[in-house]
Amino acid sequence: MQKTFLPFPTVGLLLFSASLWAQTSPCDLNQDGTVNVADVQSAINMSLGQAVCTANIYGTGVCNVVVVQRVTNAALGGTCVTGTAAPHSVSLSWTASTSTGVVGYNIYRGATSGGPYTKLTASPVAGLAYTDSSVLAGQTYYYVATAVDSSNNESAYSSQASAIVPTP
Repeated sequence: MQKTFLPFPTVGLLLFSASLWAQTSPCDLNQDGTVNVADVQSAINMSLGQAVCTANIYGTGVCNVVVVQRVTNAALGGTCVTGTAAPHSVSLSWTASTSTGVVGYNIYRGATSGGPYTKLTASPVAGLAYTDSSVLAGQTYYYVATAVDSSNNESAYSSQASAIVPTP
């Protein structure tokens, strides 16, 4: 049986920020009881991606220049200011495939243009929209989609769309 590739239109993107949520944690990132230069270095390493982001100062999983500044301020004798970060989502929408037998669409995301892509959907999305709520502030994501028929055949990837998620 020959695999049929279904034509698929371009995916369009809209960005929006969700409501604010507050998560707090101390600026003592190494949990030694003192906020000092070691914590500042940890914050820098986390913001540069050289260490796993365990800070919860500006929102869960957010390690950026704001976190570094807040830890630095606390190390210099200031208060460890914890606050909110605006979680973000990427809203994808597209026009229906003109192929017959399409039951849904699989959505894929990559961190680099051209892939590789990771499948985000456990099963095909029946509608013409999908919201990716697992994005991080300050990151760029690349999306493609495939049309899926009732035999679970997938089309080739759609045109790539990108989204730059703003930093809180």
